[in-house]
Amino acid sequence: MYTQADKRCSLNELVAHVKNGDCVAIGGGLSWREPMAALRELIRQDIKGLKLVGSAHGIDVDLLCGAGMVAASAESYVGFEQDFGMAINYRRACEAGTVKVEDNCCYSLVQQLRAAISGLPFMPIRSVQGTDFMQLHPEFKTMICPFTGEQLVLVPALKPDVAILHAHYADQHGNLHIEGPPVADILFAKASKKVVATVEEIISNDELAQKGVTIPYFYVTAISEVPYGAHPTSCYPLYAYDRKHTDRYYQAAKHGMDSFRENYLNPFVYDCQNQDRYIEAIGGKAALSSLEGWDESIEQWMQLYE
Repeated sequence: MYTQADKRCSLNELVAHVKNGDCVAIGGGLSWREPMAALRELIRQDIKGLKLVGSAHGIDVDLLCGAGMVAASAESYVGFEQDFGMAINYRRACEAGTVKVEDNCCYSLVQQLRAAISGLPFMPIRSVQGTDFMQLHPEFKTMICPFTGEQLVLVPALKPDVAILHAHYADQHGNLHIEGPPVADILFAKASKKVVATVEEIISNDELAQKGVTIPYFYVTAISEVPYGAHPTSCYPLYAYDRKHTDRYYQAAKHGMDSFRENYLNPFVYDCQNQDRYIEAIGGKAALSSLEGWDESIEQWMQLYE
């Protein structure tokens, strides 16, 4: 339990809570509210050998794989959905064997987190039977239910070393407010040993209380105010997904690792010592204004996807 009165710190200090070889849960999902600024800093700090756990993810996991930070992936899905398709760096790393594939499904992950939260060694599920998940996860066991006589799968508790989240708002104590779907963030926060969070804005405790507490302060280890910290993923209602930037990312990854390093990692990660430099690299405030104005009209929103 973390009860410091003031948990504010720099992004550099925040990410330093992650250590080589940690099991890391990444908040958000797909192209929504992923902690991208924190992940870029994680790459700059050269924190490697990570095992990533999560539900459905995209550019966040792909970026870490492209930078060589990942040893194993226990995600349920990694891709760019119908917009761009496969996650190229992730697939390349898995096929090369540099990332161990421990694919999971959303519900087995949820039950594993619930087991950790409840202080139990495992939770039962009905799903994944008849699939190859049992071969991917020899730690999963089966049992005959003493009440119904049906066969169940038992999944062990999962307690990530660190959960990295991005929220809309926080107060200095570490209370977090998320607008919209929390995805698995609440479960991650409750199950993980540490929780570090970037937020769009740090506000007063009274303002935070009026908005509502999504994740209470006592789960949260440290917070850092990082505006646009989810870019290029969305953080609705504040800003939309940056398709143009994602296309640039995808094209760089598509042409191999040398291209990805030269055309993406160098200009947008290694050459940007902080978030301000990153914002400058992507085109500054002018590039972000259209993302912020996504809700002005249907036409404005549709232009973002042309």
